[in-house]
Amino acid sequence: MRQVVLDTETTGLEPAEGHRIIEIGCVEIINRRLTGRHYHQYLWPDREIDPGALEVHGITMEFLKESPRFGDVVGEFLAFIREAELIIHNAPFDTGFLNHELRRLGPGIGEIEKYCTVIDSLVLARERHPGQKNSLDILCKRYQIDNSGRNLHGALLDARLLAEVYLSMTSGQADLLCGENGGASQSHRRRRKSSSTTRSPLRIILPNEEELSEHQRRLAAIEKSSGGGCLWLVSGACPAFTDADQV
Repeated sequence: MRQVVLDTETTGLEPAEGHRIIEIGCVEIINRRLTGRHYHQYLWPDREIDPGALEVHGITMEFLKESPRFGDVVGEFLAFIREAELIIHNAPFDTGFLNHELRRLGPGIGEIEKYCTVIDSLVLARERHPGQKNSLDILCKRYQIDNSGRNLHGALLDARLLAEVYLSMTSGQADLLCGENGGASQSHRRRRKSSSTTRSPLRIILPNEEELSEHQRRLAAIEKSSGGGCLWLVSGACPAFTDADQV
C-alpha cells in the first residue's frame, strides 16, 4: 500500500481570491513504513504574499524569485502522487489550492482526485479525539512526536510530522502484527512458534507420608471449624493421588 503525506504553503487563505501555492512537500509511506523518498518544491506565485501568511511560513518573494511556476513542475508532482492514497491535514484547504492550480493549466489535466484518493487526517483525528483540539502541533504533543524545530510552518517539515502523527494515530492490532512485507511481525512469529512447540510432559511431584498426614490434619481442622462444611472431604471432591509421575 503506497501513501503520500502532503502539505502546502500558500500566499493566502482563498484560491478564489487569486491566492497561489508557494511550497509543496510530500513524503512517501509504503506498507506503513516511511521510505525516505520525498517530493519538495518551492513555487513562484506571480502575486504578492499576504502579511498574515508570511507570519505563518516566513517565505518571502525574494526567497522565491528563482523558483519555477506550478506549470513547470506539474508533471513530476503528479508522477509522485499518482495512484497513491494522499493524506492531508484539513484536506479541503490543500486540495482546493491544488485543484485551482490544475484548472489554471487547462481542462485536460483534471483535478487531484483523478490521480489519487484523499484521506483527511483532521477528520480521523476528530473521530478519535472528539471535542478536543486537533491541530498538528497538538497532535504531535499528544502522540509524543518531537516538533521542536517547527518555529514556522514548512510544507516538507509539516508533511514529515504529519506522517508520524498519522502512523501513530492509526496504529492498532493489525499494525502490531504487520511486518515490512505485510506478514506477521518477528515478535508475533516468535510467540506463534513458542505456543505451537511440543513441550516435554510436566512432572508431578507427589507428597510424602508426612505431607499427606499434615494435609489430613488440616482438613480435619477445617471440617471441625466449619461445622461439617469442608468441601475437600466430600466424596469425589478431592481426587486421590496416584503413582503416576507424568502427564
